[in-house]
Amino acid sequence: MIELLKQFVSKVFRNLFKRKKHIKLGLYGPPNAGKTTLANRICKDWLGEEMGAVSNIAHETREIQIKEEIHIKSGGKELTFNLVDTPGIATKIDYEDFMKSGMDEKEAKQRAREATKGVIESIKWLDEMDTVVVCLDATKDPYSQVNITIIGNLQARNIPVLIVANKVDLRKANMKRVQAAFPQYEVIGISAKYGKNIDAFYEGLFAMAG
Repeated sequence: MIELLKQFVSKVFRNLFKRKKHIKLGLYGPPNAGKTTLANRICKDWLGEEMGAVSNIAHETREIQIKEEIHIKSGGKELTFNLVDTPGIATKIDYEDFMKSGMDEKEAKQRAREATKGVIESIKWLDEMDTVVVCLDATKDPYSQVNITIIGNLQARNIPVLIVANKVDLRKANMKRVQAAFPQYEVIGISAKYGKNIDAFYEGLFAMAG
């Protein structure tokens, strides 16, 4: 049953790529999963420039960032898409968490407001997406409220999904746990920071595009 569902999702994705020339490809996931690192990797690989700033502080990306006209090629195939990097989705944002990173109370409260606005924008932008790459931290429990919320929103909109289990270079990474959490989707393990298995990620996009 799960395999049939994967085949159906793949077919929908392929038909989508055939119909549209400029796909909006959204990067979604919880804070600090490595979305912007992955976005930068894609942009450096194919455009020669980075997409945005990366930080260990959660919610560093607080506004939607877009890179247009990214062309990727492999084995005679080519895809063109507009890459949309979104702020990390969170079910709760506490200004005190920012204070732990060394911010004063005023700055922390401002950051929390911006992060909350970013989450709302991310959810709104789902309606603009043709397909979504969900970037998860492979060292963390995938059965989180945030991850289930993200996947639930995508399923409700029938948006094709490719899941990336990021940070597989770390010892605590557990790809199988991510695959078990979301068996209906293709899961590809990568290290966006070091480029490990990034070719498999691109192949995953091409495989879904047929």
